[in-house]
Amino acid sequence: MEPELDVPFVAFDHVQLAIPEGGERMARAFFVDVLQMVEIPKPPEIAHRGGCWFQSGGVEIHVGVESTEFRPSRKAHPALVCSNFDAMMAQLQDSGVAIRFSETTDRARRAMIDDPFGNRLELIERAES
Repeated sequence: MEPELDVPFVAFDHVQLAIPEGGERMARAFFVDVLQMVEIPKPPEIAHRGGCWFQSGGVEIHVGVESTEFRPSRKAHPALVCSNFDAMMAQLQDSGVAIRFSETTDRARRAMIDDPFGNRLELIERAES
């Protein structure tokens, strides 16, 4: 039976963000210590490229080394739904991360933060079920 094409995609596998050469230690400190994600191993055949991968539940963020003219992504960004928005905001404040709260037209609270390299991340309050 042929797959339905009405909905060709059902989920993201991962989002990739760029970091400058040598930024892995700072990435680990931010994504593991601040955002409380878990580092997962890169496949051995690509580990030599540098970078690191992080996971929380079904969410994966891969950070890859941009070896020529690194520029952070200030507009394009991943938007992550928080299991506990208030606890995450407190964790970010305790870690000294600048939070920019966003006015929205829906009921979910949203905040923008930057990783240590200037890449923008959006954090969204999980909708009530």
